[in-house]
Amino acid sequence: MSIRESAREIADQAAEWATRIDGGSIDAETDEGLRRWLDADPRRKGALLRAEAALSFIDRGRALAGVIPKPKPRAIWIRRKLISAGAALAASLVGAAILMTSPHRYHTGLGEIRQVPLSDGSVVAINTQSAVEVAMHSNVREVTLTRGEAWFRVAHDKKRPFIVSAGRIRVRAVGTAFSVRRHDDGADVQVTEGVVETWTIGEEDRRVQVAAGSKAYVAEYEPPKPIPASEDIERSLAWREGQIVLEGETLDEAVAQFNRYNARKIVISDPGLAAEKLVGQFRATDPQTFAGAVATTLGAKVDEEGDTIRLSRADRQ
Repeated sequence: MSIRESAREIADQAAEWATRIDGGSIDAETDEGLRRWLDADPRRKGALLRAEAALSFIDRGRALAGVIPKPKPRAIWIRRKLISAGAALAASLVGAAILMTSPHRYHTGLGEIRQVPLSDGSVVAINTQSAVEVAMHSNVREVTLTRGEAWFRVAHDKKRPFIVSAGRIRVRAVGTAFSVRRHDDGADVQVTEGVVETWTIGEEDRRVQVAAGSKAYVAEYEPPKPIPASEDIERSLAWREGQIVLEGETLDEAVAQFNRYNARKIVISDPGLAAEKLVGQFRATDPQTFAGAVATTLGAKVDEEGDTIRLSRADRQ
């Protein structure tokens, strides 16, 4: 005797499928697992449409807010016209929190930047060579930053705090926007909206709040010290648009940023050249154009050798 699934169970599964489709981890036109799931119960197609509509509404909201450029829509074979009841329907789609019952893992390769809408209405932007794991529960939303960097716009939910783990570092928010970059011995925390609370496991009595426009390096064995840095934060988060913005950084610091995103590495042959400061905005995945700008601005010489772009002082006559 088979047990009929509840509507809630189907909604949970539909949220998982919709998130996987939206994130690009499966092809909805060819994935046999999705096709079998849909064919097994006539209620599932409607549930998937509702979950996809909720994600689509979230994407439109982000695009209108200018937070992150809306990705180009993909053709999904199950997508059909939905009958809209106007703003009431849109509000109900966002308000219906579809909980994921198992962790979801997302990662990016070299030079890749990924935008992931979560089932609660939050959004995660994942930087190059990074990995996150997301688990939604009835009383807490948990994200584990396994490596790299991510920026979070957190949907407000007082009953379910949003907690990011990076090694022994913890960052807690309810409804705000912030980034976390993991290092071997701690994490950089930068807040663009609202306030977050951060601490280290074992040092819970030293919790510190970091407000919008401030950042803090949270070390494993030292209490964090927030500092105002709104302009620095905006520049450092330009990666969300695939950009690197320089405002007086040294060439050595700039090269370190470019090398995070590219297989072709820039090498500086002259220590004096490395200390020169630069101003400009560049595509993160275009080291050649950056090297050309360095040659023009600093009078440097550029030599390309396979996967290496070498910068040195130009020969003086």
